[in-house]
Amino acid sequence: MQYDQCKTCRRLGQKLFLKGDRCFSEKCALTRRAYAPGPQKKRKGGTPSEYKKSLEEKQTLKKWYGLSERQFKRYVSETLERMDKVDDVAAELIRKLEKRLDNVIFRLGFAKSRAQARQLVSHSYFLINGKPVNIASYQVKKDDVIAIKEHKKGKGIFKELVNELKRKEMPMWLSLDKNKLEAKTIGEPSLDEVKPPAEISTIFEFYSR
Repeated sequence: MQYDQCKTCRRLGQKLFLKGDRCFSEKCALTRRAYAPGPQKKRKGGTPSEYKKSLEEKQTLKKWYGLSERQFKRYVSETLERMDKVDDVAAELIRKLEKRLDNVIFRLGFAKSRAQARQLVSHSYFLINGKPVNIASYQVKKDDVIAIKEHKKGKGIFKELVNELKRKEMPMWLSLDKNKLEAKTIGEPSLDEVKPPAEISTIFEFYSR
């Protein structure tokens, strides 16, 4: 699984930070082998087709958030259905993806990757407004309070968490008490702050074909 994650970044030609700390180290596969996996075929000249470009952008964002094709397509379809009701459909899609509970746990620094965050959520490590939630796709809302269950704080995975969080910069829409390991959503994620690694408009074009 971890090897496949490295191949994904190499195939798409950019870091998607799928393996936590390893992605920031010299062990990063893309840093060591900045080319697609498999036999290196001689590239043909010319620019890639619009279809190929939109496919690659879709794959990049989908892999970045760690979603299946079915999950990702649902988010895109729901966003496109709201085109007449939102000012910016690209920003709307990113808001939906950012507000997934597994992504929030990753953004808070409670997990080193979205994959790890998803696993922790599924094992019911967290409380939302004092109630356990184990659904990775749960959409957090403004003023939600997210906390690690008290009896889970002693787990090895959180052993150095307080010290690690001191070096972490929080997204503007999340507020974190780094000593209590308790966070609150104080706003909405923005496209400018998130800076997704893909061109959102081409993703909409891909699914609108």
